[in-house]
Amino acid sequence: MTLTTPTDDVVTASASRRRSGRWIDEWHPEDEKFWAETGAKTAKRNLIWSIFAEHLGFSVWLIWSVSSAFLVASGFTFTPQQLFFLVAIPNLVGALIRIPYTLAVGKFGGRNWTMVSAALLLIPTLSFAYFVNQPETPYWAFCLIAATAGFGGGNFASSMANINFFYPARLKGAALGLNAAGGNLGVAIIQFFLPVIVGGAGIFGLVKASEGGINLERAAWVYAGLAVTAVLAAFFFMDNLSSAKSDTKAQLSVLKIKQTWVMSFLYIGTFGSFIGYSAAMPLLIKLNFWRQPVPEVVGIGVNFAFFAFAGALVGSMARPLGGHLADRFGGAKVTLISFGGMALGALGVLWTLSMLETLPPPPPPEALAAIKADPSSFVFPDAVQAAVESNQGIFPLFLGMFLLIFFFSGIGNGSTYKMIPAIFRTDAERASEPGTPEREAALLAGTKKASAAVGIIGAVGALGGFLIPITFGSPWVTDPLAATKTAFLVFLGFYVICAAVTYVVYLRKPHPAKAAVSYAGVGI
Repeated sequence: MTLTTPTDDVVTASASRRRSGRWIDEWHPEDEKFWAETGAKTAKRNLIWSIFAEHLGFSVWLIWSVSSAFLVASGFTFTPQQLFFLVAIPNLVGALIRIPYTLAVGKFGGRNWTMVSAALLLIPTLSFAYFVNQPETPYWAFCLIAATAGFGGGNFASSMANINFFYPARLKGAALGLNAAGGNLGVAIIQFFLPVIVGGAGIFGLVKASEGGINLERAAWVYAGLAVTAVLAAFFFMDNLSSAKSDTKAQLSVLKIKQTWVMSFLYIGTFGSFIGYSAAMPLLIKLNFWRQPVPEVVGIGVNFAFFAFAGALVGSMARPLGGHLADRFGGAKVTLISFGGMALGALGVLWTLSMLETLPPPPPPEALAAIKADPSSFVFPDAVQAAVESNQGIFPLFLGMFLLIFFFSGIGNGSTYKMIPAIFRTDAERASEPGTPEREAALLAGTKKASAAVGIIGAVGALGGFLIPITFGSPWVTDPLAATKTAFLVFLGFYVICAAVTYVVYLRKPHPAKAAVSYAGVGI
């Protein structure tokens, strides 16, 4: 016979107390007994389906990163600047809507908002499926469709804010790292499988490219079906936490806190780099290493479709490692190292770019029509052939340096998200005494502030995903290679500034008179 104390009964009853709509009214992740008996299992279930929904959101968000590179082959005559702008628009929208998406978790509940946000993904997928088969569709219409893909970018903020409430402080770094990595991996998945789904490329000889041409709408139909699956999964398997409820005014109060803006600046350097480079990488490879005027002609050089996913995959896999290292050594130290690594990677990319030759631009529309009418008679000009072959030999170095940036951006993504809850928890601990009701209330308030800050920091950081492709496609630089070199010089300088800010704000030992407000040495 098992004896239970009144305290046990209260904990068990509280843990199971729910309202309609899968609301959990009692949630105490810092209580080790509660966590072992009830919390861990529930948190894990919500984390799994949160990862699925966020993964899907990232895939839809970045669907234009690869599909834009296939638009010209599908009959659309867009310039490199127009294509870079197309891949940048979803990132801008995704950044702007992250704040309302974060606030929605406190307003409607994490489970409920996951259902809504997943359903919204039907707008970009179904509109994409229809208009990509209409050759007369104007450029501005594609800009609007690409903008709706930004809905997928908002999913990250609401998902991270939601999962932040489920886990105790000691496990937040790993849990948030896994949640984010699962979402970030959606970028690599869409960039790997979209070319195969649409018939634009094979998989290392295992699957051949379609002989019937490119069918971009196939990818949209696949992800529309997955969006419906995500809605149903959230409905049946996720929960809302009453403790996560918060009024909008209280959540927006984090805008007045200096640390919110410092971390937003740093997150532009880490996540902004990850999402911006992920969006731009397929086009960068195509413009500098690949030539194929029409699908009916065998291309020469490095096919972007085989490598578009590599950077996003490396960055995604590195993110949970960054969270783990931050849990062990402190987020600020790991973040500083990540910026140093990204700076070295940028220097390496600049070195490889200095060895590249500028490829001649693709033929004009009239010439493309003639080539398509008689592809067997087309021969690449000697100048094009020589430049492509020269650049092809440098590509392994270019890719290696680029992947180094992706790796450290992933490390930095994980470490910065460890820092956010740690900063607010530290402030809460400083304002209360251990073991008191005031401490518990302060920690809950700190968690709410951290979740609100996640949305704001994520929104500002995601702006990097807009700025990076725009910089690569600078309209004032007609040569794509020259634009790429200029862009990486700018990025290199920015990483150095980010490293300096990280050190000065979070690692430098303060003057004794300011020691009370320092974050150095507290595990941030």
